[in-house]
Amino acid sequence: MTIRKVAVLGAGTMGHGIAQVVAMAGYGVTLYDVDMVSVQTGLQRIRKNLEKGVQLGKVPDAIRETAVAALSTSTDVSEAVDGADLVIEAAPESMDLKKRIFSEVEAGVTPEAILATNTSSLSIGEIAATLDHPQRFLGLHFFNPVHVMQLVEVVHGPATDPAVLDVALQFVRRIDREPIVVKDSPGFASSRLGVVLGLEAMRMVEEGVASPEDIDRAMELGYRHPMGPLKLTDLVGLDVRLGIARYLHETLGSEAFRPPEILQRMVDEGRTGKKSGRGFYEWGDPA
Repeated sequence: MTIRKVAVLGAGTMGHGIAQVVAMAGYGVTLYDVDMVSVQTGLQRIRKNLEKGVQLGKVPDAIRETAVAALSTSTDVSEAVDGADLVIEAAPESMDLKKRIFSEVEAGVTPEAILATNTSSLSIGEIAATLDHPQRFLGLHFFNPVHVMQLVEVVHGPATDPAVLDVALQFVRRIDREPIVVKDSPGFASSRLGVVLGLEAMRMVEEGVASPEDIDRAMELGYRHPMGPLKLTDLVGLDVRLGIARYLHETLGSEAFRPPEILQRMVDEGRTGKKSGRGFYEWGDPA
């Protein structure tokens, strides 16, 4: 199982970042989304990230050129996954959506192709149960912003072939990321811990315990977190956090994951974080 060509399905916040780091490692990458505007926006963000990396002296010119040359785009799923050795889905956190995507993907790839989802919380086993070859399926959970964050959760489902897991671990190291192996469980390791901390921080804001800035500063200075839980929520997206919290509350049955009213209200108001320009912090123009 040698990986040479990778298809990334979804050119948004996570997808374009995944495509970037994979292309920087020298793999051929096809970036897919449902329309050309989304694809081109993702491609522009990749080029902007690469250019900034060069200016900061963090990305050599040769790597930038390698990455740009390695990237191609498509708005047709069958075309995007044709010949791919690895397909990484980076669609929104919807179980039904991901099942539909992989049903279409599996019909267009060889039985040897490895299929991976970037889900941060949904069941690997449930998605895999709809596939003809569930042994080739696993989770590759990247972190935002992908081109900066080093961690990748490699999540194996009940049917994942150990050999597929080994290839996935080698791939993650090859793209200069640090993998951890996690059993399929709601929220895996990172989301389960990170979300409960973020939700409790929101309840503290709701109760007037302290300001978002001071709550974040407590975790940054007192526990040496590089970023506080509320600023991180803004970066991830309040709507994304709300969806994960609902799922974890339903599957784990723990009140710790019940979404606080402030989170629901802010999402209803369109205050979804950095991407909307406003969340717990003011970010200016939408990112």
